[in-house]
Amino acid sequence: MRTGRFITFEGIDGSGKTTQARALAERLRAAGRDVLLTREPGGSPGAEEIRRLLVQGDASRWSAETEILLFTAARRDHLEKTVEPALIAGSTVISDRFADSTRVYQGAARGDLRALVDRLHDAMIGTEPHLTLIIDVEPGAALARGLARNSGEDRFEDLGLAFQTRLATGFRALAREFPERCRLVDGNRDIDAIAAEVAALAQAALE
Repeated sequence: MRTGRFITFEGIDGSGKTTQARALAERLRAAGRDVLLTREPGGSPGAEEIRRLLVQGDASRWSAETEILLFTAARRDHLEKTVEPALIAGSTVISDRFADSTRVYQGAARGDLRALVDRLHDAMIGTEPHLTLIIDVEPGAALARGLARNSGEDRFEDLGLAFQTRLATGFRALAREFPERCRLVDGNRDIDAIAAEVAALAQAALE
């Protein structure tokens, strides 16, 4: 039986979700909770190997269909090796991205492939978070911030502003589709103001 709680952060590249995921993990740990902070793609040794295939290299390296298979393989390993054991142990798991990213990136913004994404998710993952926090930001500003990181993991940023705009639209649609677990958070604000809202939403879910 899973006794822990599963919280995910979503948003376009450069939205600040990674910063907010770390801040929430620190806040919950300071309050005495056992917290596991993880990420996708990645979060387990096998999934981290697949991550390099997905986020590095030319933007046209993979088709959307191939990306779906790679992301699903990485997610399955992450779920088996990291997420499920922590939830069974009663930990609060915070993940920087999960299945919603594939629903939006490959299922909507990269092509009309949502049905395929959902079939693979149902067959191989079958897990949804208790709470998903979508950091909603203006795509142009987010893209500039993402590229400025010069992380070497900017394959999706290289697809340009039109792609980031489609992503933002897709995440907003996702929040409407799953209102019971998704919360849209205005990311065009001071970091501390965003963190305060994130903490309040997380606390409500954990209670």
